[in-house]
Amino acid sequence: MDHNALESAISRLAELVARLRAPGGCPWDAKQTMYSVRMYLLEEAYEVLDAIERELPEEVCEELGDLLFQVVFIAYLGEEKGEFDLVTVIEKIIEKMIRRHPHVFGNTRVRNEREVASNWAKIKEGEQKGEKEERSFLERIPVALPALERAHRMSERASKVGFDWESRDAVWKKVKEEVAELDQAVKKHDPAMVGEEIGDLIFSLVNLARHWELNGEDLLRMANRKFIQRFQLMEEKLTSAGKSLSEATPDEMDDAWNEIKGKSHCYAKQIEG
Repeated sequence: MDHNALESAISRLAELVARLRAPGGCPWDAKQTMYSVRMYLLEEAYEVLDAIERELPEEVCEELGDLLFQVVFIAYLGEEKGEFDLVTVIEKIIEKMIRRHPHVFGNTRVRNEREVASNWAKIKEGEQKGEKEERSFLERIPVALPALERAHRMSERASKVGFDWESRDAVWKKVKEEVAELDQAVKKHDPAMVGEEIGDLIFSLVNLARHWELNGEDLLRMANRKFIQRFQLMEEKLTSAGKSLSEATPDEMDDAWNEIKGKSHCYAKQIEG
């Protein structure tokens, strides 16, 4: 990496943002606040994630640029209000990463990544000691996280103080209990109760995934992607048969779907073999 080019590029981006906000700049950018751009920040982060999952390096590069612009833009808004600036943002994250990697920048010894994660959690907990005592142990987890990811983080954090199932089998037993409770709610035809039990079941499934060292958010994203891929293949199959989605019957769509699903299972077995 060319450090001079890096320094120049970051400076140019900061200057570009300042120009957009300055008198005679962009009227739209000039009207924005941290609150008004917060969702753009989230949107750009998801677009980076999408590009990574689709394994498209050029799009990852472009989307990272969009995300970086949002970071620099928000930092400039902070500078305008005299609260912080981009230099402070960068210096603070450098200090934090050095502090949280004592096995790299200090004398701490670790044997594996689990010890690294354990040390990280302890250091982070120490950093948060100065926060208001009345703040709940779980309140530090951002509310804006996707619900499945937040459920994972909450239960993961609770597990660090011993509030957790002892084994995968214990979580699986809980999942089956929640399924039984949902079954009872369905039989009662009570929408509110059905909704509550579905929520409980989803939460227990998130924990089952966590105990298998999986992440519910990642699993559902993969399932969504698989559904889209199969649906597109179904559309193509119907089109090749001279049928559009609006013209195809439910049975024809089911037949096409099942054929595609069967082929994908066969392909997976070939890879495993």
